[in-house]
Amino acid sequence: MGKTGNIKQQNYWSRTLLSFFMVLFTMPLGHAIMILMDNTMAAGAVHEAAFLMGLAGLMIVIVGVFVKGDTRQTLFGFFGGLLFWTGWVEFLFQYYAQRYGVQPEIENGVVVTKPEYLILPATFGLWAMVMVLYLFSSRSGCLFLTWVQKKLFRSHLNEIVPHPMSRHVSIVTFMELNMILWTCYLLLMFCYDKRFLGDHHPVTFLVALGCLIGFLFMFRRQLRIKAWGANIRMSIASVIVLWTPVEVMGRLNLFNEFWVHPEQHVLQILLILAAFLCSAGYIVWKGKRL
Repeated sequence: MGKTGNIKQQNYWSRTLLSFFMVLFTMPLGHAIMILMDNTMAAGAVHEAAFLMGLAGLMIVIVGVFVKGDTRQTLFGFFGGLLFWTGWVEFLFQYYAQRYGVQPEIENGVVVTKPEYLILPATFGLWAMVMVLYLFSSRSGCLFLTWVQKKLFRSHLNEIVPHPMSRHVSIVTFMELNMILWTCYLLLMFCYDKRFLGDHHPVTFLVALGCLIGFLFMFRRQLRIKAWGANIRMSIASVIVLWTPVEVMGRLNLFNEFWVHPEQHVLQILLILAAFLCSAGYIVWKGKRL
């Protein structure tokens, strides 16, 4: 698969689509699980379960450091990261929003933004702090960060960031998942805020369109990735970027987000769950060999 001459680069459609849809299915399932927990469990039990969920996710990620194989380490980082984000980020924001009486954003009698997401932009400084670490202290495999570093540091790149951090694939996957989720949530919250833009502002549409176009380029690149682990890690980035315009379209009621009412769409949720289990099961089986 050379980049010069007349050698044509191969596209790995089957593993790309399988990796992509496995990651994609976790988006509506994650929303549905949170809503079902809120609707079926007592408030205290929800947050106790969420704490244990986040702890389990962290333990899975740490165990992933010690397992063998790039694919298996990626899966440990991915599944552990999902549990961590849901239990120790989303539910923890929800807990403190409820504890201190943060009110939701309501338009025309309908809740358009839940309280926990309204306080999320307060973490912008923390996000910037972590990004400074990545920009000035580490060479990573992230194409965007690598491009920013080259443009920012130019001829001084090798002096400022000569080495990568210690590479543990489970931790890399865990951080990639959480940082991209965090970044996209912040982006959406600032776009939705009427003091900045608002959900009907042209810039909000441009952000959604830009993410959609960016996803197409990312997916095209993902097709060229042969290794299962690397393909899954690229899927994480491409799915989250794609989910940004999905969130914007749902916000504008351009389609029905059935996963926010899982009890009313049991069949659809079960079908997505079955598809996720099949795709994840196959990749886990492949991971035993890689």
